Amino acid sequence: MAAAQQSDSECSSTSGSDLSDSSHSDEDSDVDVSCQSQGKPCKYYNKGHCEDGSRCLYLHVCEYALKGNCRYGSSCKLNHPTGGKGSSHGSNLPSNQSAKADIKLTNGQLYQWQLNDGKGWKDIDQDHIIEAQYCLPHTKSIKIYNTPYGAVSIDFNRMRVYGKSLRVRRLDDGNTVWIWYCSLSRKWRKYGDKDSKGNTGPVKSSDIEKKFQSNPSGSFNFNIGSDTFEIRFREMRQLSKKRKRRVTRRPVYRQQAGTGVSQVGSALQNMSLGTTHKWQYEGHGGKWHEFKQGSGTTCSVSSDDIERKYQQNHLGSMNFKVKGQLYKLDFGAMIQTNLSTNKKRNIRRV
Repeated sequence: MAAAQQSDSECSSTSGSDLSDSSHSDEDSDVDVSCQSQGKPCKYYNKGHCEDGSRCLYLHVCEYALKGNCRYGSSCKLNHPTGGKGSSHGSNLPSNQSAKADIKLTNGQLYQWQLNDGKGWKDIDQDHIIEAQYCLPHTKSIKIYNTPYGAVSIDFNRMRVYGKSLRVRRLDDGNTVWIWYCSLSRKWRKYGDKDSKGNTGPVKSSDIEKKFQSNPSGSFNFNIGSDTFEIRFREMRQLSKKRKRRVTRRPVYRQQAGTGVSQVGSALQNMSLGTTHKWQYEGHGGKWHEFKQGSGTTCSVSSDDIERKYQQNHLGSMNFKVKGQLYKLDFGAMIQTNLSTNKKRNIRRV
């Protein structure tokens, strides 16, 4: 199987009191955060499709499984709740709606990504590439090529397949360490990290995860000074009186046996057959421009140069010059910085 990835980025490196509010409104301030449906199954999901996906305020589970009378049992195509009345089988709830999969791997693997076309779950080869991308908080999706179903695009946030009658799930051995991130100034920031002054954030990612494991439909509250904040798991939002922020939950990458750094790099190159990745920076008016070298341009690197460096380390960085000025590309944050003026621009890989 060959595959390629496209990462949509919003990453972070700030922390501590940065979680608190300011006078600005967040880009998600128009989101309806009313919670009026706890414990109720989504009727659209049960009919086959819910357009709201992970934003839906209703449970994406089989309504009959909740009642304990699903006649399809383990062959049911809908999600069954963990520890519920219905027949237990491999849950496919999005990562923001399910604490753990019902089925744990017992074959020595740390994790396994699978697809289901209605005829049972099938393992995805070289899924450590998918896992590596999934562990990055800014990566929204991945595209897999040369599968029996053609090109398959997986939405990480909603844990679903775009445009195909396929289901996707991630199983693990039950020992995954989950990290919680908050969106701040279009970057993802890990809860509990130290800020620029060396102060540790008021809440740890492990504290949030513990609460989430106990009740994936609940919330986590904490204070910064006199301000109170609430993380609503089903909405994946952090709320306060002044602002709403997005949050996400991603695993810490664990290396499967036989998938070292060199193997991962080789697999990424092999999985990119049949597709070419281009690197772009965001210019004035939100217009995107490709990095080009030669042919009258003054940029010292090409899109291919950037891609080769990225393959070596997805969280690394590289420097280049334009008209004699030095710039830095931060792959983890997907940001370009002019090291003379400190002006920053968004970059992307398409």
